[in-house]
Amino acid sequence: MGKSALILFFTTFSLFAQNDVKTCEILSKINTLILREHIQPKPIDDSLSVFVFDSFMDELDPSRNIFLKSEYDGLVQKYRKQIDDNIKNKNCSFLTEIITVYKSNLLRNKTVLEKINLSEIDFELIDTIRFYKKQFPFYMLENQVEKVWTKKIRYEILDDIASTSKNLDSLKVNFNAMAIVSKNAIIQKELCKINTLLESPASYDESIYNHFCRYFDPHTSYFSNDSKSSFVASLSNERLSLGMVVNLNEKNEIIIHELDPKGPAFQTGKIKKGDQIISISNQKETLQVSCSSLESISNMIQSETNKEIVLTLKRNSSNYFEVPIEKKILKDESDSVYSFIVEKNKKIGYIKIPGFYGDFEGESGKGCAEDVAKEIFNLQKENVKGLVIDLSDNGGGSMEEAIKLAGIFVDKGPISIIIDNKQTQTIIEDPFFGMLYKDPIVLMINSSSASASEFFASILQDYNRAILVGTPTLGKATMQSIRPLEEYKDDHFLKITINKFYRITGKSHQKTGVNPDVYLPEFYENIYQKEKDQITAFKNDSIETPIYIKPYIKPSLIQKIALKNNRRIDTISYFNEIKIINTKLNSLNNNPKRETAMTLDSVFNDQKAINSLFEEISSFESKKLDLNIYNSDLTNLHLNFNLPDKENNQLRLKALKTNHYLGEAIQILEDFITLK
Repeated sequence: MGKSALILFFTTFSLFAQNDVKTCEILSKINTLILREHIQPKPIDDSLSVFVFDSFMDELDPSRNIFLKSEYDGLVQKYRKQIDDNIKNKNCSFLTEIITVYKSNLLRNKTVLEKINLSEIDFELIDTIRFYKKQFPFYMLENQVEKVWTKKIRYEILDDIASTSKNLDSLKVNFNAMAIVSKNAIIQKELCKINTLLESPASYDESIYNHFCRYFDPHTSYFSNDSKSSFVASLSNERLSLGMVVNLNEKNEIIIHELDPKGPAFQTGKIKKGDQIISISNQKETLQVSCSSLESISNMIQSETNKEIVLTLKRNSSNYFEVPIEKKILKDESDSVYSFIVEKNKKIGYIKIPGFYGDFEGESGKGCAEDVAKEIFNLQKENVKGLVIDLSDNGGGSMEEAIKLAGIFVDKGPISIIIDNKQTQTIIEDPFFGMLYKDPIVLMINSSSASASEFFASILQDYNRAILVGTPTLGKATMQSIRPLEEYKDDHFLKITINKFYRITGKSHQKTGVNPDVYLPEFYENIYQKEKDQITAFKNDSIETPIYIKPYIKPSLIQKIALKNNRRIDTISYFNEIKIINTKLNSLNNNPKRETAMTLDSVFNDQKAINSLFEEISSFESKKLDLNIYNSDLTNLHLNFNLPDKENNQLRLKALKTNHYLGEAIQILEDFITLK
């Protein structure tokens, strides 16, 4: 070995050693903070080792085509039950060794793919392929690597060709020519992914920190300064933004779908709706869209730290062109509270709350609660007789805003109980005296209503202040706070679960979700991942509480309205058809997929069966409802002076006019008003 190579060898391992020490130091600090402040800390033992090791290996090799079985078994023997001891002994070399093997295997796969690209694939060979719903064992042997990858590429070619036409005979006639084009595109994409992984400056330390954190619960996570800034920004409806919305098309290309006329992307004068994003650069690194994960692309676009980025775009069949953009602070209208007036037999107010946003780093007090209050004043001027509040797909946000919002609708008294890691109970009181709004309310919830949404919904349900309609919510009844790992330092943070919250009855919706009074089925409701599906989620429990509250109306009235409407909804064909389609979706999702023959006929027929189901969903009847939906006078006045908001307003109006869930909410609210 030459002298220079020897120096490089020792320098490289010296750097690895330094990184290993730093990794252990941060893990130790994370553990110290968790032991001190987490609601339910666990001991650092073999269980943690197994969870961290298995989660990390699943992340690195989800398809089981990177690590050999022998390599995996060797790492299991050395580390699967030893990571806890390694961390205690400040020896985190396990990370360096795993990543060294991983990158070596990526290089091996690259060589194999280049070989396959120069070879012919035998499509006449009799073979089958099976897909697994859950993770399957590491199985690949050294002499099988090329076979495994050839099989994978062969299936992807068949799948790609089958997706291009509904005419099987036409595909067979043109199969050979199509296979050559498809094979080259698929292999080049795989090579691009491998090169990105090999060349990426990203560290795997953060991944280990997060697997360590999620051993304690699904919502505790590590933040670098960058990720912390992005997370805080996501909880506000005003943030640094490019002012554009992107979509994935059927080819998995990222296309610019909308441009905000007030945003920096539009104001460059060079970007148009329909442009394809080829790559994104933040001056430190460049992500090629075709071979980068959607998560990394999204982080690059949304990160608050990437204030200046360069987009490489393509328009139609023209050449690529670059556009530098500097983000600016914009209000995200899609995440802001808005309202309409709905008339059927009575005049009803409708308020949509997309998220519980707030001013997290300022003292303005502005947030969704204040915006809801403004919309209520606006609607009261129009003499509405009741209110529909829509929390569908509201993933939560600021608990402070949820508390304020509950105070608007509850007269006075306790609204929730929280406990900390010392099991100390704290009763949260209504922050305001009196109610801003006193008339009947229907609250719309669904499977994606989570956290602060569930907190707010449970309060109104316990006080009989609203009738809840929809499907059971996500099932998260915990509160998180962002803490620095070290005081007075701002480079490492933890979003840590510090409280569990309970209903004023002492019950919890943790894992179970908040159950509606009137059930309205929705597509995919049993497929969406819920809190109960997270293996480290807290169990459901309850606490003793001496609290007594006076319900806003008699429970018997809620029960009467719920019983009447549940019976009525059971007879509505729209919702019964959703139940039938959901049964098919559940069967597709829950039953192991049968072994598929590696032939064009078999892949085409499988695709046809799946596509017909999704076509059934996409073409599902959404007839216009017999509802008159319109803006308040004040909203119309605002739109006259803010023309860019007018298009968004019209899209919302159009969507609501075919929203059967709103139609049922209005019917239930009218029953509520009549009976009350």
